[in-house]
Amino acid sequence: MHNLIKRNSGPHRRTAMEGKTLAEKLAQNEKALEAGIAAAAQEIAAQQTREAAEPEPATAEITPPAGAPAAPGAAANHGDDTAAIVAAAKAMRDRYPARDNAAPAQRTCLIVDDSRVIRKVSSKIAISLGYTPIEAENGEEALARCKKSMPDLVLTDWNMPEMDGITFVTKLRAIPTPKEPTVVFCTSNGEARDIHDGIAAGADDYIVKPFDEAALKAKLERLDRG
Repeated sequence: MHNLIKRNSGPHRRTAMEGKTLAEKLAQNEKALEAGIAAAAQEIAAQQTREAAEPEPATAEITPPAGAPAAPGAAANHGDDTAAIVAAAKAMRDRYPARDNAAPAQRTCLIVDDSRVIRKVSSKIAISLGYTPIEAENGEEALARCKKSMPDLVLTDWNMPEMDGITFVTKLRAIPTPKEPTVVFCTSNGEARDIHDGIAAGADDYIVKPFDEAALKAKLERLDRG
């Protein structure tokens, strides 16, 4: 007995595993492991029960950051929003009558005369016939305007400083252009020879000053330019 007590106490105390076979040690370890697993399972089950009993917190709607992929169904909602916006825009557009965006081209009339009074009177006549008047006091200025923008109608005097009417019309007809203007000499030179020279230079017709709206309108209608 004294020897047994001595073996179980002090530095000679034997552990629980001492004196056991390998099979007994393995069996004891498995029992300890099973006991630990069972205890852990019980703790997990208890935690789940507590969580189930607690009320769920309200979840705020989260807006995905820019560039993030949309959640399922988000694309469909976005498509519905776009369709609604398009429908509203069309409804607003249809509230107004259709308009022709292409405005009709404005016809222009170049009036060439060294007399300011004659230019103003001729401008009023041109406006009454539906033209936008442009004035030049001599053939040189008129030629520069034609090179910049070719008019639809030219009413030109015969006798002018810097460049006379015959020279102006001759140079005008030499300008390459897809739109040939109608040229009418407006002068007091009513002799047959003068008319012939004016037409030879490139004029389409001839009218004697002073003239009025009816006379010019008749000339243009004869030229099919009314």
